[in-house]
Amino acid sequence: MATLLEQLRGMTKVVADSGDINSIEKFKPTDSTTNPSLIAAAAEMPAYASIVDDVLMQARDEAGLNASDKEVAALAFKTLAVAFGKKILAIVPGRVSTEVDARLSYDTEKTKEQARDIIQQYDEAGIGRERILIKIASTWEGIKAAEALEKEGIHCNLTLLFGLHQAIACAEAQVTLISPFVGRILDWYKKDTGKDYTGADDPGVQSVTTIYNYYKHFGYKTVVMGASFRNIGEITELAGCDLLTIAPKLLAELDAKEGDLPKKLDASKAADLKIEKLTIDKATFDKMHAEDRMAHDKLKEGIEGFSKALEDLEKLLAKRLSEISEKQTVGAH
Repeated sequence: MATLLEQLRGMTKVVADSGDINSIEKFKPTDSTTNPSLIAAAAEMPAYASIVDDVLMQARDEAGLNASDKEVAALAFKTLAVAFGKKILAIVPGRVSTEVDARLSYDTEKTKEQARDIIQQYDEAGIGRERILIKIASTWEGIKAAEALEKEGIHCNLTLLFGLHQAIACAEAQVTLISPFVGRILDWYKKDTGKDYTGADDPGVQSVTTIYNYYKHFGYKTVVMGASFRNIGEITELAGCDLLTIAPKLLAELDAKEGDLPKKLDASKAADLKIEKLTIDKATFDKMHAEDRMAHDKLKEGIEGFSKALEDLEKLLAKRLSEISEKQTVGAH
């Protein structure tokens, strides 16, 4: 009998949620996503030391002789995610998602500026825009930035998405793809209620199912990529979703397990559902966001978490840079 992973691939595009090139080579996903935490983890692996060092040397040349290690590290961070993205694109046939600095999540103009900078780096490496998704947090400001970028032919992946109001605003902005976070929703409800949830009762699964059915019912082009899974039960409940981005550990579990995998999400069935259409302007978005405690808490926490991961990564790069400089000084004597 086919494994759960093989069956899942038959109805859903499987994406690797990792910055680890070896894992991506092993599971051969169609696409891959990264985020600051994943890039920081990969940057600490000895296997990728040469990628990190090359990027740091290039950044030092660009920053000039008078730049501090901290300034060079900040510049290197912008090119490091693209350096990993280029390596990943040499393995996967599809797309890679590269994230805009989470600290810009409430700044539409700066988000657009950095997205264009990322795309330019891929352009210069001869990689077409159809293979890149720019990851942006699903704040109102991030969604507006994505709306403008899509009109320029820059495709976006709206991340840290927890509520229906965020999903509808993204669809109306005609973004390419959204990443609703399943496991983080489950985490919040478990902490809030003290209860455990499994299968179809999982609030993260229910959230993605609602969003998927809403999109398909009203014929939106934006596709849904479930993300942030805590167990394979959440994944099997969303079989049939447009895409699912899955960490290597859970890909291995799906690959090791056999059994029947029924299709749970079906676009043709969504057409017959009775669903109320909502229009989301900024006032409605803000009101719904304030009323949805879970979405409010998790978006704030997610942005803070990704921002901290970036700060940690910049510190790691500055430390690595001073180690390289010391070696070169010693070598010169």
